[in-house]
Amino acid sequence: MSGKASSSQSSVGLNGSGALSHVYIPYPPLRCCVPGSRGLFYDDGNKLLISPKSDQVFSWKTAPFAPSVTPNCDSISEGPILSIRYSLDGKLIAIQRSTTEIQFWHRESGQHFSEKCRPEAESILGFFWTDCPLGDIVIVKTSGWDLLAYKPESKSLQLMETRRLNVSWYVYTHESRLLLLASGMQCKTFNGFQLWSDKVANSCAQLSSAGIIRLPKFEMAMAKSEANNKPVLAVEDIFIVTVYGRIYCLQVDRVAMLLHLYRFYRDAVVQQGSLPIYSSKVAVSVVDNVLLVHQVDAKVVILYDVFADSRAPISAPLPLLLRSFPRSNSSGFRAYREGNESSESHVVNDHEVYGDNWTFLVPDLICDVANQFLWKIHLDLEAISASSSDVPSVLEFLQRRKLDASKAKQLCLSIVCTAILEHRPVTMVSRAIDVLVTSYAHSIKTGNHLKVIKSEKTSPSGVTHVGGPRSSADVSAIRVDALGKSIKHESSAAGVDGGSPNKSLTFSNSDSDDSASSGDRGKAVDAEPSGGEMQPSSFQFQHLGLGNNPLNANAYEQQESQLTSPAVSPDEIYRFIFAPAEEEMVGDPSYLVSIMVEFLRSANLEKVKVHPNLYVLTIQLLARGERYAELGLFVLNKILEPSKEVAMQLLESGRQNPQTRKLGLDMLRQLALHHDYVLLLVQDGYYLEALRYARKYKVTTVRPSLFLEAAFASNDWQHLAAVLRFFSDFIPGFRNTSDHSTYYRILNEMNSSIAASTF
Repeated sequence: MSGKASSSQSSVGLNGSGALSHVYIPYPPLRCCVPGSRGLFYDDGNKLLISPKSDQVFSWKTAPFAPSVTPNCDSISEGPILSIRYSLDGKLIAIQRSTTEIQFWHRESGQHFSEKCRPEAESILGFFWTDCPLGDIVIVKTSGWDLLAYKPESKSLQLMETRRLNVSWYVYTHESRLLLLASGMQCKTFNGFQLWSDKVANSCAQLSSAGIIRLPKFEMAMAKSEANNKPVLAVEDIFIVTVYGRIYCLQVDRVAMLLHLYRFYRDAVVQQGSLPIYSSKVAVSVVDNVLLVHQVDAKVVILYDVFADSRAPISAPLPLLLRSFPRSNSSGFRAYREGNESSESHVVNDHEVYGDNWTFLVPDLICDVANQFLWKIHLDLEAISASSSDVPSVLEFLQRRKLDASKAKQLCLSIVCTAILEHRPVTMVSRAIDVLVTSYAHSIKTGNHLKVIKSEKTSPSGVTHVGGPRSSADVSAIRVDALGKSIKHESSAAGVDGGSPNKSLTFSNSDSDDSASSGDRGKAVDAEPSGGEMQPSSFQFQHLGLGNNPLNANAYEQQESQLTSPAVSPDEIYRFIFAPAEEEMVGDPSYLVSIMVEFLRSANLEKVKVHPNLYVLTIQLLARGERYAELGLFVLNKILEPSKEVAMQLLESGRQNPQTRKLGLDMLRQLALHHDYVLLLVQDGYYLEALRYARKYKVTTVRPSLFLEAAFASNDWQHLAAVLRFFSDFIPGFRNTSDHSTYYRILNEMNSSIAASTF
């Protein structure tokens, strides 16, 4: 999926407009400016950005991301702050005061106590809260790690389990629940952390709701630069990410200039390929299960979709884009702009992308320490789609997107419709149709089709309090000093489908449909999909850009809900692909018929029910081309599924071909649509046959006046007399109706003598 990128009309680059990019950060950011702040910390367990002062702590909720959110404030005692995290239930604040002491502050009562280690034997590397049922908090030390449980009655911690091993530094993420402990020879300190050598044995402990699972030791391979010079792997060279529910560890090899991917299994850690890097400084983000590798020195970002077997990038390396405020003439907006003119000018004109003060927070946040801003990374699906001419690959990519599912669906519909209007090869369009049908069939089987989540609204004046009830979640924090250098880096993993903080890790017996490689062995360590309750919602497609027309970003009306699956139903394929294409196309319809036949083939293979209107359109196109013989074969071979709509269209198209009309009548009888069959016989003048059929199948819903009118129009008094006698004999009370009186008088006028002798 490589090719030329497109520019977004609503984007404004940092160095001018018209910049090309597939990834952007929208303005405004979340501002976390606190005078006297001692640094910024990111708590990925509670999704909080924390800025402590000497005696206060300010915290901003980052999920859902809202630049106007107001912070919460808590009081603490004065003292040094190396790290700070809220407990998962929001009742405690844990503050690392030194390498030997962690202080715990009860938010309601203001009481506090401390947990200390033996300074002569060990030092504290860090800590995090956990939802493991055996305990509440894990303290990582140079001598191993301890799992402790909080006892509220005694306001103290109780040791539940301990693991002893040498630790140089560690990485932990909340969403993966994966703790990696690095150990080995020749380690050195790096921004408050220790470094380790090229051959390091890592001990992995995965914390989940089921307890503690010990994973096997593994070594990360690193290229050697010189015979007597062994490279050292730093903590910022390791990233734990969650992509499509699978947990990966990404390792930067600066000598080989490669980014190695490792996937975790119960009995092994398997390297699953490597990605090239072009910068000495690399950062990683995950947005909607797309892996973003930031080449910081080169100031570009490369996108990868690890779901596909190929390790080729989605597109060419392009810069990160800053999208500024949309222009507005409203007085309120002008007043806001005037009040913030200097700040905005500083950000847009003087701010440097991939600056030294930027810290990337996995999965999709960027912290600008110098300006005290927090940015959220977004994908430009429209630009990515326009950058490739491989339509099936683009559709496969879009069908895997969940965060902006409505936009992905809109693009899929527009791309396929445009391909048909441009008369692309039938084989290529057929592959594109197969992608949509297969994706829809899979969504039906998994129950994801038409599921929606309620849009979360954040008021500028209110935010969920940190101390409120919280779901089980683990806390990982990143300390950033005033110069923007990481003092502690504990990468956080990206969740699947924007999952909830309650995700736990599970082992699967085999790779799921999302497995990356058929060569994977063992049982995979995957993140459990979010089990949040979904509520159905209605979406109305309002407009679809075709051909060279610009795509309408508001094609789907989104009110209180947000679509979670981009799967396209057969009904939508008909309404937004085939119906518009039929209106736009001129000339021989055989090309469109070929495409529709390919769609019917694909739907039949996947056992997907097709909307009857699609069959109706197929009949119309075949009849327009006078291909009645093929139309008959389509009906006889059940390529066109029988339905009332199909039968009526066969009758309509059969006005110029009696055999086609007969197929329509036969289909009505096959479907036991007796009323419609009798009505059509009467309309065609076969009212006597219709009477016999109505008597045989006891059809009483057709008005007698229709039969009498048809008999009268034939100007045959004998037929009129027969019809009148039929209803007089078989419909009780018919002799007392106005129809009987009217047509009895007419019959007398036609032949009074014969009518009198008959009745």
